[in-house]
Amino acid sequence: RDSPNASQNSVLAQAVLAQLPTTNNGLPVYAVPFLYVVGEVFADKDALKDPHPVVITGTDLDSLRLVAPAWKFEVHTPLRMNDESCLVGAHVAEQLHPQNGHLSAGAKILLRFGTQTQVCDVANVFSAGGAEDDQVLINLSTVQRLVSLSSRISLVQLSIPGTPVEIQSCVASLRQRLPDVDVRPIRQFTEGEAKIYDRISGILSATVGLVLVLTGLCVMAAMTNVAMERRNDVGLMKAIGGATRRVLRLFLAEAAILGLTGGVLGAAIGILLSMWLGKAVFGVAAQPRLIVYPVAVALTIVVAIASAYPLRRLANIRPASVFRGEA
Repeated sequence: RDSPNASQNSVLAQAVLAQLPTTNNGLPVYAVPFLYVVGEVFADKDALKDPHPVVITGTDLDSLRLVAPAWKFEVHTPLRMNDESCLVGAHVAEQLHPQNGHLSAGAKILLRFGTQTQVCDVANVFSAGGAEDDQVLINLSTVQRLVSLSSRISLVQLSIPGTPVEIQSCVASLRQRLPDVDVRPIRQFTEGEAKIYDRISGILSATVGLVLVLTGLCVMAAMTNVAMERRNDVGLMKAIGGATRRVLRLFLAEAAILGLTGGVLGAAIGILLSMWLGKAVFGVAAQPRLIVYPVAVALTIVVAIASAYPLRRLANIRPASVFRGEA
């Protein structure tokens, strides 16, 4: 069924889509069907000359980005999609218009399979860095009509979120649920993602530890400065009957408020920055877990309070010495 040449023996019933999971551990699973055929493409829809062999791929164009977020498109906002729209791979675009560099969005091409033809509006040109660059993608129903294979598909590509172990568990579940279907992960991606995940996880853990240490040193320096600048205030508080513990609680409360303010602002900025970086680098905005925000704020408060160690010097301040200018 992985062959581009569609036949009754190499395709699946489209009804298999209804048997696929929609979530994995509470996160959405995206499934996009594909039907491959080998046909011809013409740069001039009115003159059937200079045909180029091409893999015509039928799929759900609107859902394609869900399983192919890393693809690079020529136009960030594609032209209006309709039943006659198509997406052209970068290699095909170069072959059709070598004198002009490549085919551009907005052009019209003609696809032919046997005696059947289809005029398509090029909505976008994409680069996937693989075999997809030699394909023309159109709506699934159009390809099914061209090859007379109603309700048939070649394969289904799923995007399953989760850790490598969770993904393997989902693959095993699919194999049990669909014994007549060849279920296989794209190992160069799953194994590569697992290695990258492990490395990034270690780097991020070390970075978090370093940031906490630096934060503690900054808070400690700030509290040392507070203890030096407010000696007179502490001496006055003690002179009018303020207990040492109560005075220390006031300064610890100040440190906690500083930690709370820094945690709320820092965590919010960090989450927004991670979403922006994910969109810019990987093409998909990160979806941080909600528990991360309160944990980050709480951790910042704890570090701020724990780093207020220099405030212990306030306990040794004597009011008489302060007022005599000796402190």
